[in-house]
Amino acid sequence: MADVLIGEPVPTSPEHALGRSPSICALTRPPGMNYLGAERGKSARRPCFPAASAGHGDENVRGLLKLSDAIDRLNEKFGVIANWMVLLACVISAGNAASRYLFSESSNGWLEVQWYLFAGMVLLGGPYTLKMNEHVRVDLVYGLVSERTRIWIDIVCGVLFLLPICVILIYFTWPWFVESWRLGEESSNAGGLIRWPVKLVLPVGFALMVLQGISELIKRVAALEHVIEADFKYEKPLQ
Repeated sequence: MADVLIGEPVPTSPEHALGRSPSICALTRPPGMNYLGAERGKSARRPCFPAASAGHGDENVRGLLKLSDAIDRLNEKFGVIANWMVLLACVISAGNAASRYLFSESSNGWLEVQWYLFAGMVLLGGPYTLKMNEHVRVDLVYGLVSERTRIWIDIVCGVLFLLPICVILIYFTWPWFVESWRLGEESSNAGGLIRWPVKLVLPVGFALMVLQGISELIKRVAALEHVIEADFKYEKPLQ
């Protein structure tokens, strides 16, 4: 995630002498928040906008940052839903196992519910993971280059790979859902569930990923233009 500093711009920054918007912000952060990042797993920052009247380019970027903020808020809500799906899947799994061993009762429907919830965790939680910049990377050079180069890598890869692939997947999965809905498709397993709800999660999840990809591109362009100061540092997963 792009961790954006909170606060009002400092009016005496060097950029003012050059007629540019300041990129250094005076922090006003709530207790318990780190300098460049909120408590792990939380996102509380908003873009730091320059107070001085800048050129039309900066004005346009600030307008796009409002869109980025709205997308972030949307995917935060879906991230919460994905978190609850994890808990619900664990409860159902434990209950199904207990019922099977204690009472010799089970159902394919309960098994399929777990599969559906897992699909929701991945597809609805993926955009939030991208927002938090905690997705898994195959890092060969990313951690060795400067922050500005990393921002350019994110922009290029987002435009050339992330967005096109998600659009292609939406294109192919939406008809799959529509056909399932039209036919009232059900599981072939005895006691199984209807299929269209889990198939709907596919295009919805990829659409949310497209939106988050656009949000991340906006924040990185804004950082390059010195409209915001952001920390895009990637934390490698613990081994």
